[in-house]
Amino acid sequence: MREMDTLPHYHVVRVPPEWSTGDDPFAWDWTQMPAIMPFVLADGSGPATQQTMARLGYDSDCLYVRFDCEDCDIWGTYRERDEPIYNEEVVELFISPGAETPVAYFEFEISPNGVFFDARIGNPHEDRATLRVDLAWNADARWWARREDAAGRWTAILALPWRCLTSEPLPLVWRANLFRIERPRDGEPEFSCWSPTFTTPADFHKPSRFGCLMLAEECRERIRNAAIEE
Repeated sequence: MREMDTLPHYHVVRVPPEWSTGDDPFAWDWTQMPAIMPFVLADGSGPATQQTMARLGYDSDCLYVRFDCEDCDIWGTYRERDEPIYNEEVVELFISPGAETPVAYFEFEISPNGVFFDARIGNPHEDRATLRVDLAWNADARWWARREDAAGRWTAILALPWRCLTSEPLPLVWRANLFRIERPRDGEPEFSCWSPTFTTPADFHKPSRFGCLMLAEECRERIRNAAIEE
């Protein structure tokens, strides 16, 4: 069996045309986007206790990602962009254009307090010894976070322009993974994801385990145009 056949696949659909990053993204009807749930523990042993639901959509300008997180103890101390929020509580997107296993990719994180972390990653061997992180790079992205402490949940939304990720015509397939780090102050941390990395201790920097995002409408449009040209 090919490795790609064992990875999760998700068809990213176009968002409604009235969506605009100038509006409140929490007011958008995200139920039109298929949900990714449940997140599983990084080692693949089972579903996370504190669950996360993700939804993705796109238009010609941006990829949109929403994380809805169950959390009985929401907290965070960092306030500035690119601080090490991965040492507290975050959601994360790792992504790279094309279908091949990437040796370079982009990392994006959002904390419950709305702190943003972004970096370019070089990872040719899936080995921390040769991993390279470019923190000087900044994406021209927009992000939002909303805490609902009394309800035990928080939400993060990312609007990520395609131009930050590729200068080529928009690829139909992307390699990506979605992650959650949950750190209760009175318990053990929980590392969960869309595609398990099968690592103990948890290590998210395993691009061979990135799942496949497919731009569904874009693919159908290109197939239709090719048929017309023939």
